[in-house]
Amino acid sequence: MKKILVFLLLIIIIGGLVISSSQTYEQQSLVSTLKQLLPSEPGKSALSTLEFTYWNRPISVEERGYYHFVEFLIRKAAHFMTFGLLALLIYSLWPKKKGRLLGSALLTLLFACADELHQSFTGGRTATIQDVYLDMAGALTFLFLATIIQACRKSERK
Repeated sequence: MKKILVFLLLIIIIGGLVISSSQTYEQQSLVSTLKQLLPSEPGKSALSTLEFTYWNRPISVEERGYYHFVEFLIRKAAHFMTFGLLALLIYSLWPKKKGRLLGSALLTLLFACADELHQSFTGGRTATIQDVYLDMAGALTFLFLATIIQACRKSERK
C-alpha cells in the first residue's frame, strides 16, 4: 500500500511539472498575490543585500523590484524542493540494490532536462541549464539526507 501511495505522489508531481511547464510566465506570476499578501514589503532591507546572477543578468531587489525578487526566490525554491522530493520518491520506489542512489539521481536528471525542454516550447518561457543545476542540487541534497538518515537508523538498530 505504501508503494502505491508513493507512486501516486510521484505521478502527481510529474503531472504538476507538465502543467507548470505548459504555462506562460504571466499565467504563473505570483506578483499580484505577493502585493496583496505583503503590502508593507517585509524583509526588504535584508533582501536588498542579496544579488544573484541568472542568465547573465543581475537579480536583486534594486534591479527587479521587491515583488519580482521575492517571486524569483519562491520559484527557485520550488525547483529545489520539487526535484528533491521527486528524487526521494524515485529512490523509495527503486529496488534496494546496488546503483539505487545513482539510478535515482540519473532518472531525476532526465526529468529535469525533459522539464526544461518542455518549457522551451511554451511561449514566454526559456529552458535554462541553471534550472537543471538547481533541480539536481535539490535532488542530490534530498538523496544525501535520505542516505544519512538511513545510515543513522541502521546504526541505531545495531
